[in-house]
Amino acid sequence: MDSTVLSLPLSSTYLLVIVQFPDNQLEGSLPPDLGVTLPNLTVLNVANNSFTGPIPASISNATNLMRLTIPKNKFSGNVPPLEKLNQLQWISISFNQLGSGAQGDLKFLESVNSTSLELLAININNFGGTLPESIGNLSSQLRIMSFAKNQLFGNSPSSIGNLRGLEVLHMGYNKFTGSIPDTIGNLIKLKEFQAQMNKLTGNIPSTIGNLTELMELIFNENKLQGSIPPSIGKCQKLVGIALSRNNLSGIIPSQAFTISSLSMYFVLSDNQFSGSLPEELGRLNSLAILDVHGNELSGIIPSSLSRCTSLVELHMQNNLFEGNISSFLSSLNGLQYIDLSSNNFSGPIPTFLEKFQLQYLNLSFNNFEGEVPSKGVFLNTSAISLEGNNKLCGGMLSLDLPSCSTSKGKQGLSTSRYVIITVTCGIVAVLILLLLLMTFYWSRRKNGKASVETPSIGGFQQVSYEDIVKATDGFNSSNLIGVGSFGSVYKGNLADENKIVAVKVFDLKQRGACKSFTAECEVLKNIRHRNLVKILTACSSGDFQGNEFKALVYEFMENGSLEEWLHPNLAPDGTQRHRLSFVQRLNIAFDVSCAVDYLHHQCQTAVIHCDLKPSNILLDARMNGHVSDFGLARIFPNAIGGLPASQTSSIGLRGTIGYAPPEYGMGSEVSKDGDVYSYGVLLLEIFTGKRPTHDMFKDALNLHDYCMAALPERVADIADHPLLFCETEESSIAETLRNQRNIRAHVQEWLVMIFEIGVACTAQLPRDRMKISDVVSRLRALKQKVDKMGFC
Repeated sequence: MDSTVLSLPLSSTYLLVIVQFPDNQLEGSLPPDLGVTLPNLTVLNVANNSFTGPIPASISNATNLMRLTIPKNKFSGNVPPLEKLNQLQWISISFNQLGSGAQGDLKFLESVNSTSLELLAININNFGGTLPESIGNLSSQLRIMSFAKNQLFGNSPSSIGNLRGLEVLHMGYNKFTGSIPDTIGNLIKLKEFQAQMNKLTGNIPSTIGNLTELMELIFNENKLQGSIPPSIGKCQKLVGIALSRNNLSGIIPSQAFTISSLSMYFVLSDNQFSGSLPEELGRLNSLAILDVHGNELSGIIPSSLSRCTSLVELHMQNNLFEGNISSFLSSLNGLQYIDLSSNNFSGPIPTFLEKFQLQYLNLSFNNFEGEVPSKGVFLNTSAISLEGNNKLCGGMLSLDLPSCSTSKGKQGLSTSRYVIITVTCGIVAVLILLLLLMTFYWSRRKNGKASVETPSIGGFQQVSYEDIVKATDGFNSSNLIGVGSFGSVYKGNLADENKIVAVKVFDLKQRGACKSFTAECEVLKNIRHRNLVKILTACSSGDFQGNEFKALVYEFMENGSLEEWLHPNLAPDGTQRHRLSFVQRLNIAFDVSCAVDYLHHQCQTAVIHCDLKPSNILLDARMNGHVSDFGLARIFPNAIGGLPASQTSSIGLRGTIGYAPPEYGMGSEVSKDGDVYSYGVLLLEIFTGKRPTHDMFKDALNLHDYCMAALPERVADIADHPLLFCETEESSIAETLRNQRNIRAHVQEWLVMIFEIGVACTAQLPRDRMKISDVVSRLRALKQKVDKMGFC
């Protein structure tokens, strides 16, 4: 396609009102007489092409223009005056080469007088100069304003506080100086405020506390001074705070730690904060990343930190902290990254860290002493750092630490007598213990299948521990097919039925594992649906040593989890997995929606799953989707009533980071709307191929906004690439080239429908989300369309 269509004779184009050519490979420049030949134009959308040259000055002649959408091109020069375009709703000119980096580049903003303007996106260009004071005169309807990543400098005008409808303000990656105006507190609808990578000085205004709708506050890498205002505690919807690399000082106010909605990050690193961390720290029990490194914080870490069980990363290095780390780390078994280096921590390195799924552990330059653990992360010397602790011993040989010596407190003959007595007593004790264990063991073998008294598990026909051992070949590692939060899953063969099964063995040492077992039994005992994993039997007994043992036996799913297909590495047999086709993804998405609809509306007691994500969607031999893992599920006594008292209090885990809805992070109870949110994230992940925790989703960007911004024109940009190249069942090689464009057009049309559903399900407010029954209806209708086309 080329741009000649924009140069048609006046008689051919005079009546055109919409011109849209996004997401192509168009080159050249826009016709200079564009606004003359198309005076009735309402929408100009040429986003994501390779256009060059200026924006035609004649555009001002198209006085009905509502949307000027030209991002992701190579337009250059100055933006022409826009004063005649008083119907404008969108000015989207980002990702170009507009401006000259000099004063006056933003003069066109002074000419904007549309009272309908909702979006002003001029980010990622070459605009220079200062923001005009007249920016405060823009439309009261303006919701999104972004001028990030330009060369703007000078003060932020106080008139910006007049834009009371503003929800998103991005001004990062410029050269702004001066202080943040107090009038920012007038923007009471503001949800995202980003001003990172500038040269802002002065204090964070106390009026920040007026922004009670604020969800993300990003001021990192400036020159801000003073302390954090206590009023920030009023911003009880914040999910992320980033204030790193400033000159902030003083004590971190306890009010900052009362924002229980913080679930993404709380980053205060590389400042000059002093004092100790308050006991209120424990209220951040939904937080994933806590980073206070590079300050002058001191004292003992409050034990309340142990309540922050959602933490994935903990950065406390380069401070003056002291004390024993066991007091606050023991329950944080979700941590993957720990850096406590360059402090004054002391005492032993706790052995419970061996059981954490750590990817990095840095305890260097402290005062730790005693033997270094030798399991878990401590087996990977490239993932740990222990240097600068002169009293450590033992551990892996590659750590090059001295061996741990025995007690030297006794000398000569007295030492020998002490050793003889100790050894003798030890031998006698061991012999007695062995005798007792053998007696107990043979008693257990004789009774064979005796069960330990446990709560009701739903009336399943139980099997014994011995049966489970035989089925899994002694829990042979070759049969291990998955590891989860509460245990491991093995492939097995039940001898009595000669049937391949999946055996979920619960690690009862993990907090919540026993409750997870009971929850799954309670949920699954009375529900049956083709898209729910089927439980076959259960085991609640003791092992051969008398330890409590619990396991569930499920129907085996030949194709593993959806996670393995969306983000493939190697299949179990060592071969490369094939990517899922468009139709397979659509069918799986439909299967899951039907299962959730059943749980919410068709069960005798409504069930809230609480943890919908790809690893909990299992695929059978025909690639049908089955919802599994009900360990976090909650049961409603009826379709409209509240939760029982036992479940409406703190329920601990409420899902997985990225999939759990934002209101769970703010303390709200589980709900059907929460499951819908998780389903929406799952749906977007299925068709974009991107996890919600992908590296690109940081600062203000998330999967929901990423997809919403692409609708409807740019769905091809965000879709998982293979989806755009499927073929019909009837296509021959000769027909492929001829049909590919038509196929791609159909797929893009359907992707728009799918992404619209996903975006609607992941709305910020629960009341704004689509109902799952409507999701089922829309996907069923779409499936019927696709099936008629014969797509693979």
